[in-house]
Formats: sequence, structure tokens, C-alpha cells
Amino acid sequence: MDPMIERLRGMLAKGQDNPMLRYTLGKACAEAGNHDEAATHLRAALAFDANYSVAWKWLGKALLGLGRRDEARQAWLDGLQAAQARGDAQVVKELQVFLRRLEREAGQA
Repeated sequence: MDPMIERLRGMLAKGQDNPMLRYTLGKACAEAGNHDEAATHLRAALAFDANYSVAWKWLGKALLGLGRRDEARQAWLDGLQAAQARGDAQVVKELQVFLRRLEREAGQA
């Protein structure tokens, strides 16, 4: 098991809970291919701060990893709105690319 994931889980088990911890754990889980756990932690990060645009980005990735394309699309749309409101230009660009890619893939199916 990934030592960073275990360390982050340990922090959470000790009662530490905040948006950064949840985001970091969710992102690490997504990168490790554990999309279900990733989605849980990323949703928890967003419960703390619904404008956490990068958490929306990774939630969409986790949902896509679970084969839940419509939910991934909605997460990216919500993230796009949050990123635009916060002025997160890089996240806006990334989410626009992800959304265009989904549209292209849907058109090919």
C-alpha cells in the first residue's frame, strides 16, 4: 500500500479533517486507481468548500475512472463554474479540455 495514503488515512483516523487533507487523500487514491475511495474523500473536501475547483477536477477524474461519465461531466461543469468564480484560470482550461474530450468521445460512440 502507498505509504502516503496510509499516512493520510492515519491523520483522518486521529480526528484531523479538513478540505486539504481530504483533497490530498482523494487525489492520491485516484492516482493509485482507487476511484471509489477517491470520490468519497473528494466529496468530503467539497462539503467543506464547494468552490474548491481542483477538487471538482479530481472528483470528475475519479468518477470517470468508475465509468460514471455523466457524473464526471457534471463534476467538471460544477468545477468550471467554481474555477471561473475564483479566477483559477489553469483549472478552467483543464476542465474545458476534459469536457471537450468527453463530448468528442460521446460523439464517436
